[in-house]
Amino acid sequence: MSTTQSERLRGLLEPLVAARDLDLEEIEVTPAGKRRVLRIVVDSDEGVQLDECAELSREASQVLDDTDVMGGAPYTLEVTSPGADRPLTELRHYRRAVGRLVKAQLHEGGELVARIIAVDDEGLDLEVPGVKGRKPTARRVAFAEIAKARVELEFSRKSEKTDKHDAQQDEKIDENKEEA
Repeated sequence: MSTTQSERLRGLLEPLVAARDLDLEEIEVTPAGKRRVLRIVVDSDEGVQLDECAELSREASQVLDDTDVMGGAPYTLEVTSPGADRPLTELRHYRRAVGRLVKAQLHEGGELVARIIAVDDEGLDLEVPGVKGRKPTARRVAFAEIAKARVELEFSRKSEKTDKHDAQQDEKIDENKEEA
């Protein structure tokens, strides 16, 4: 896609996306047989609902039909949210991932898997899980140290409610042992 087309698409679509309090993360045009696919990726701090994508798709379709930015060749329009495995590249991506487990490749060559505790303009405060029963440790990582990062999917993460319940059960077991 030419820079001119990309800039024209962004200029047309950004106001529509911003009017819905969403961030325009990506615009991508790819060939798909005799057609092209125009994929618009949007996100927000609260996430993106399917209904929002559908409404934005209708509005974007109308705006695109009223211009010649896509040329005369047929295309398919997709409006979507970023996938769970998308790279974290912007400060807002890291802020939205607070509380989540991330995998980061560091410029110094190491790899780090840790939970984001806090984010500021300079970097991340992380909780590195303990190994073999050890307690988690805190670590500060500057954005300049991170070569690339993405959220790690967790399928069996305990919720805080479950953690509190487990802690209460452990206390009851300890009390029962003391009484015996």
